[in-house]
Amino acid sequence: MDFENENKVIVIGGESVAPGQNKLLKISIDRLPTGTLIDIPVYVFNSKNPGPILLIQAGLHGDEINGIETVRRMLTDKLFAIDKGTIIAVPILNIFGFIHFSREVPDGKDVNRSFPGTRKGSLASRIAYHYLNEIMHQIDVAIDLHTGGGQRHNFPQIRYTQEDDFSAELANVFNAPFTFSSKLIKGSFRNAAYLMSKPTVVFEAGESMRFDDFSITAGINGILRILQHFGMVKSTIKNREELKKTIHLDKRKWLRAPTAGMFIPKVLNGSQIQKGAILGSVSDIYGKKTKLIKAPEDGYIICINHQAVVNQGDALFHIGAILN
Repeated sequence: MDFENENKVIVIGGESVAPGQNKLLKISIDRLPTGTLIDIPVYVFNSKNPGPILLIQAGLHGDEINGIETVRRMLTDKLFAIDKGTIIAVPILNIFGFIHFSREVPDGKDVNRSFPGTRKGSLASRIAYHYLNEIMHQIDVAIDLHTGGGQRHNFPQIRYTQEDDFSAELANVFNAPFTFSSKLIKGSFRNAAYLMSKPTVVFEAGESMRFDDFSITAGINGILRILQHFGMVKSTIKNREELKKTIHLDKRKWLRAPTAGMFIPKVLNGSQIQKGAILGSVSDIYGKKTKLIKAPEDGYIICINHQAVVNQGDALFHIGAILN
């Protein structure tokens, strides 16, 4: 992928960031019912030297705090001190969801199903519209940080768009424990980016409203590997050759609760499993009936639902497998 031979002036919210400047900017979105103005904070680190314009964003779902903490730590530790190119870092995209401890905005709509959005639409649609028009047309590539939702804990995994070879390359560089392609979803940020020819990877790790240091560290190291890949920062972590290689998964499947009851997992997230292995159980509250959940094939556990009381059909384990 070719980049400009000189860095551009970044313009967001009517403010400019020239090459060699770093600024905290804001995109005004709306007001709370109290009249308090809500802004999306946007950090811009614009080097004097030419290179890619990389967007690193978190909090598209307001309750997915691991990604927010990942960006915060990188800001605090000054890990965005770059030698070339530009970083646009957005710690919290969905401010409304964040302050309400919610995935969605107050009207229940999902910003990550609202792209490209409209200027006079719903709150989620307007957030998507302003974000796309203020930021997305200026970037070259993007890293979107997420967690599992609804007490589902995702073992660190990087997802890319199968139709986009450059996103697959970025996923390999990121080198999360698991890597796989996932389908584009209409209205998602990644779909909008793909339609704009902006290669994007999605890092999923941990669960909503719960910090997981292993996931946060994996996210920081993955981002640093991409920055090093582009020559934007000096090497600060082990070379990829010294690290355990990511596991490429060819297919995935959810295992669901065979009945309602108390769910007890019996394996660790990220574990390798063999066909027929007992992964967990669902029991009635009277101790009379227990149904075992067994692995349908060899593979890996990439997500576990931490909900203790489940209904029949609830997703319990997400497993990934490698085709022979």
